[in-house]
Amino acid sequence: MRRAVLVGALLTTGSLALAACAPATAPDPAGDRADASAVAQEAEELGQITTPHELTGGTLLEGPTFSDDGELFVVDVMAPPGEPKVLRIDVSDGTAEPVYTDDESAFTSAQFGPDGRLYLTDIRGGTIQSIAADGTDPQVVFSGKVHGSRMQPDDLAFGSDDAMYVSDTTGMGGTSGDQGRVVRVAADGSASVLADELPSPNGITFDENMDGLWIAQYNANRIDYLALDETGESVAETHAAIHIDGGRARVDSTAVDAAGNVYQAFHHRAAIEVYSHDGEHLATIDVPDDAHDIDSATNIAIEPGTTDGYITVSGPDGGYIYTFAALAEGTRQSNGG
Repeated sequence: MRRAVLVGALLTTGSLALAACAPATAPDPAGDRADASAVAQEAEELGQITTPHELTGGTLLEGPTFSDDGELFVVDVMAPPGEPKVLRIDVSDGTAEPVYTDDESAFTSAQFGPDGRLYLTDIRGGTIQSIAADGTDPQVVFSGKVHGSRMQPDDLAFGSDDAMYVSDTTGMGGTSGDQGRVVRVAADGSASVLADELPSPNGITFDENMDGLWIAQYNANRIDYLALDETGESVAETHAAIHIDGGRARVDSTAVDAAGNVYQAFHHRAAIEVYSHDGEHLATIDVPDDAHDIDSATNIAIEPGTTDGYITVSGPDGGYIYTFAALAEGTRQSNGG
């Protein structure tokens, strides 16, 4: 998430400056990152979903996720009070309808839980909320401090035990050292820290076997792997797994398909890079910028049981959904976060 106006870095009393949001003028991506053996694919535009908001100075689509009924939902991080903060997308024609708004939140991700409700991370309020799929019955699922510090929750993934695994992106874009964490929120609402002193974790997703977590470290431009113990309540081993030659671009959200391939999205770069679970660069999915002024492709969803992929793309011209063909079918770990 981004922008000198928004997605995941500086919290102030009255406003949120999200360092993962796209700035008015984004840097050009540096160099051709594609390996000779990697597949090149160009994403196709499905439709424009939002236009920049006058009050906040922009728009930022995030958290694409499919309901069990096959409906695609996204959040607009920069939507002001009264404007849709959660939207439902008709993937047949790219049109959108509002689902939910409130007066305070800045939702940075969305994920359907095992109970069929839509779970939303509020980076401004430091909470995790949930709503029914029709936008009714809002509830605060988690709030308060974790081990003495309030979270800045960015992305989330559900474990096989229905616990939420959350990237606490504290320190995003800052200079005061590694302050980020990975937090586990159990089904009963209790929270614990799995890893700390991290360089602003952003993307978070389980691997294909639910054995560990891929964590995209925004301030380090790398993807780490956290192997969990059999309970899922502590980290058994961790290592830096995939290093990204991002230049001035930063790693953002992350997803995994049924074959274990890792899809990495970017702030300040309109593209997705795909790696095998062994770190081999498999594909680059470019989002063409000749038709619109766009600069970031921050998140994806692959519809479970299909290879239909969807990218949230944003920039000065607005927020868009683009489509692509995934390398393998989508699963729960390809769906939001």
